Amino acid sequence: MSSTLGRKVRELRQEKKLTLDQLAQATDSSKSYMWEIENKPVARPSADKLNRIAAVLGVTPEYLADEERTKPTADEHDEAFYRKYQGANPDVKEKLKRILDVLDDE
Repeated sequence: MSSTLGRKVRELRQEKKLTLDQLAQATDSSKSYMWEIENKPVARPSADKLNRIAAVLGVTPEYLADEERTKPTADEHDEAFYRKYQGANPDVKEKLKRILDVLDDE
């Protein structure tokens, strides 16, 4: 029986069509570690690991850790995107700004 965290990670991973290997690589983890997160009854990743998993899955770590919520809100997706943006290198940020400018002109 997996934890709430594990079920959320598995569902989001599958929605994004990621394999365990792909999620593991994207979060700098091993495939076996990600399997444990998804399948063990008590999963307790470090704050850093939880942040990495949430970033790859496009949600907040708070959503993943919350036992009561079953679906992320649009605000959580936006917050996850903004966190990812904040960590991006300056060239990527500039490209995103230009994309938004083009879209605003439409």
